[in-house]
Amino acid sequence: MDRTRPVLAVFAAAALAVSGITALSSAARAADADLAKNGGFEAGLDSWTCSANSGTAVKSPVHGGSSALQATPAGNDYAQCAQTVTVQPNSQYSLAGYVRGSYVYLGASGTGTTDVSTWTQSAPDWQQLTTSFRTGPSTTKVTIYTHGWYATGAYYADDISLTGPAGTVGQPPATPTGLTAGTVTSSSVALSWSAVTGATSYAIYRDGAKVQTASGTSATVSGLSAATSYSFQVTAVNDAGESAKSTAVTAKTSTGSGPGTGLPTHALVGYLHASFANGSGYTRLADVPDSWDVIDLAFGEPTSATSGDIRFNRCPVSECANVESDADFKAAIKAKQAAGKKVLISIGGANGQVQLTTTAARDTFVSSVSNIIDTYGLDGLDVDFEGHSLSLDASDTNFKSPTTPVVVNLISALKTLKAKYGSKFVLSMAPETFFVQMGYQFYGTGKFGGQDPRCGAYLPVIYALRDDLTLLHVQDYNSGPIMGLDNQYHTMGGADFHIAMTDMLLTGFPVAGDTTNMFPALRPDQIAIGLPASVNAGNGYVAPAEVTKALDCLTKKVSCGSYATHGTWPTLRGLMTWSINWDRYSNWEFQKTFDGYFG
Repeated sequence: MDRTRPVLAVFAAAALAVSGITALSSAARAADADLAKNGGFEAGLDSWTCSANSGTAVKSPVHGGSSALQATPAGNDYAQCAQTVTVQPNSQYSLAGYVRGSYVYLGASGTGTTDVSTWTQSAPDWQQLTTSFRTGPSTTKVTIYTHGWYATGAYYADDISLTGPAGTVGQPPATPTGLTAGTVTSSSVALSWSAVTGATSYAIYRDGAKVQTASGTSATVSGLSAATSYSFQVTAVNDAGESAKSTAVTAKTSTGSGPGTGLPTHALVGYLHASFANGSGYTRLADVPDSWDVIDLAFGEPTSATSGDIRFNRCPVSECANVESDADFKAAIKAKQAAGKKVLISIGGANGQVQLTTTAARDTFVSSVSNIIDTYGLDGLDVDFEGHSLSLDASDTNFKSPTTPVVVNLISALKTLKAKYGSKFVLSMAPETFFVQMGYQFYGTGKFGGQDPRCGAYLPVIYALRDDLTLLHVQDYNSGPIMGLDNQYHTMGGADFHIAMTDMLLTGFPVAGDTTNMFPALRPDQIAIGLPASVNAGNGYVAPAEVTKALDCLTKKVSCGSYATHGTWPTLRGLMTWSINWDRYSNWEFQKTFDGYFG
């Protein structure tokens, strides 16, 4: 049988087919484009949004160019980084990217047909992932993403591309008009402007730098310095881009250092064991050296967890043989106050669980705390709620509008006390990192449930009292690892932990990774760093040299180590320690460090 002709015919047909494919591919390439923005992460995370702020741009390892994405799953979050791309309906698209790590995914959602994803179980070196999809008849936007998986380490992604016909993007919105400054405080300026047709959001600029975004036509810029002029502008944003900046408006914050007037520029804060002795021994109030500017009497405790009835029982002679009489104690308070010191009652502590579950408990709290303040002539109140005093209901997801009774009632009680005693009333708080900085990653039970409901539970209290709060000194001790604004975990034991934790308070941060829900920065004069006075006082002790490094970095931006702060704060209020008694036990090492630094 002669098989030559059929073979030649097949060859010819194949050649024609290849030619046709080549022609079609050339036409497709001419029409198609890479629609992914910043797919090589050369511009950091520009155009990308990472859940729980889990992503960052790194210089090594990279697949191409000079940068790549590093993202780290944590808890219930698997570190998804995504961007939304404008596409054409009924069109074919190819998605590709290079990844490293374990269980790394690349995919597209919102395709209008079948959403797609591809993944690798293990990629010790760069591995390309590819997939494709067709858009639906009315699809104009598609979200492309990459993510890791629960309980796995960091993954890397680079050179992500989405190839296909470009969608109709349109034009950026018009420039906003009518920008005006409204209410001004010593630390914030309220802004408003006219709506722009077609805008999906707005960007606010302070002195030329973008500081926050807004979905509506108003915003309050916080974390400002008192008696300082600032220039503000706003832009309108949509899928096509950002408008030009509006005409600038200038506003000056009000004069005044906020609550707690009468404190020195830099203050030393310490807790005095007034109701117990423990291994450090009892220290009479009159024997506390003049270096201590704020003395927190520890502790006022409730008669029961939910009663709201706070009692201050001074240490009995059976436990504190050298305890002074009530008369001498009150005389010592007056002497300290005459010397310009502040003496507060601290409520709670590790053993004093306070849960204001009802309005009756709230009212009892106000009356009983007032009785302690009036009996001893004190300057104010320190809130040291620990353990299970504060937690959030599962439905309570917005720190700016809390609904959990124990939180709402505490806020109400503190506002009532502040109003009763006036502007000179000193209000301080000493939460643990779990209740504050942990809120950067997790808030309450989380959108999927299962998280500890105490995560970030102090945030609504701090936010509601931010204009009345004299001092916030978070306990940077007895803490587990906490993620900082650099998306790296920081652990106790050196200056780095205190720098990262304090920078979060002075910079502000998105709560649970939601960039539209920012916890605003506090003023530096409201912040003191909380540390244990000695190795006996608590976990997380650092040597004086490390304390000095932390202060140098935060107030002068030197000796910062690997963590880059977001500012320099020479008016940082100072240091807090647990405790004065333990510092005396250790030959006043903590006090000497403070005096040596601030003079």
